[in-house]
Amino acid sequence: MDIFNIISAFGLSASAGLNAYIPLLVISLLARYTHLIELKSPWDALTSWWVIGVLLALSVVEVLADKIPAVNHVNDAIQTFIRPTAGAIVFAASASNLTKVNPILALVAGLLVSGGVHAVKSLAVRPLVTATTGGAANVPVSIAEDATSTVVSLLSVVLPVVAVCLIILVTTIIVTRLIFKPKKEPPVNPN
Repeated sequence: MDIFNIISAFGLSASAGLNAYIPLLVISLLARYTHLIELKSPWDALTSWWVIGVLLALSVVEVLADKIPAVNHVNDAIQTFIRPTAGAIVFAASASNLTKVNPILALVAGLLVSGGVHAVKSLAVRPLVTATTGGAANVPVSIAEDATSTVVSLLSVVLPVVAVCLIILVTTIIVTRLIFKPKKEPPVNPN
């Protein structure tokens, strides 16, 4: 059904905002080895062995770079250009099953969705985590982002409605915590 393909495309591009290569790798492997997703030309190039190998290598590099202090901030700066591009590609590739979606519109939608997720991650969430924990929580948060990207990518293909509900829930929690932070009480003077 068309609506599920669109939901799937949005979920995949959102997960690209967290990790550029995981959703690309997921659709590449699922398209190559299952019938859960079918990539039309030119996106079927993602199923070739050399593309899968490159995506696997880039995934490992991004996952490791995001766990090293200081390197993770450089990685986020570099990924500012890569994650929206990956989101555009994954949206267009997964939405290519729909003949009614203009490819340029699909690319722009993927770019905006993944770019928005990346912006929230790199401009709001990560600086807040670094500032409030002195960087101690960066690795666990990075692991959670990679796990979220993987789960959302898989769910976007297998159960797209669940993926969208998960994205909405996580977004709501993050936005609520950023907007409605409890105010700190001023210290009471014992005198």
